[in-house]
Amino acid sequence: MSGLFITLEGPEGAGKSTNREYLAARLREQGIDVVLTREPGGTPLAERVREILLAPSDEVMASDTELLLMFAARAQHLDQVIRPALARGSVVLCDRFTDATYAYQGGGRGLPHERIAVLEDFVQGSLRPDMTLVFDLPVDIGLARAAERGCLDRFEQEGVAFFDAVRQTYLQRAAQHPQRYRIVDASQPLNEVQQRLDSLLPELLELRRG
Repeated sequence: MSGLFITLEGPEGAGKSTNREYLAARLREQGIDVVLTREPGGTPLAERVREILLAPSDEVMASDTELLLMFAARAQHLDQVIRPALARGSVVLCDRFTDATYAYQGGGRGLPHERIAVLEDFVQGSLRPDMTLVFDLPVDIGLARAAERGCLDRFEQEGVAFFDAVRQTYLQRAAQHPQRYRIVDASQPLNEVQQRLDSLLPELLELRRG
């Protein structure tokens, strides 16, 4: 059995963390070793970078600084967590990965996708997710859910136009590469979202079998 790299993408309030736990439980019922992780973060060093990226600050962070910090954390995450887990044959469920960089720094910040692609190739080599679940929902619903959680981080404080661009980038990437992406309607009640995940489980198991 080979490892499997599954990423969960989507904007604020999409329920990725809750559904990552649900999907992990379903996979573990099949006797599969599952590693749960997230980006930015996933290792002690990468989590410290995450704190820098998310903390509101009086100093405006340059978009290129943000981009490079994302990939710096990702390089550490890949080296210490993701690649070793895949080599062991585990299923890695990662809350956000490089698609988020295209969506947030590309779509939201307006950085050229070609610049992101250069860093993607440099840091990841040929490694790409085996499947990406995009938890999609209207921006106003997502922002309302995020506000209910309390204090907003630096990204969550962005406006509607920023998150509209983030959402459209995710949907465009999914449309361009339908073999890798699966859209999950995250505006539905939780039980319906999880029914959708249940429907994807046979496909995930088949991918793991190779």
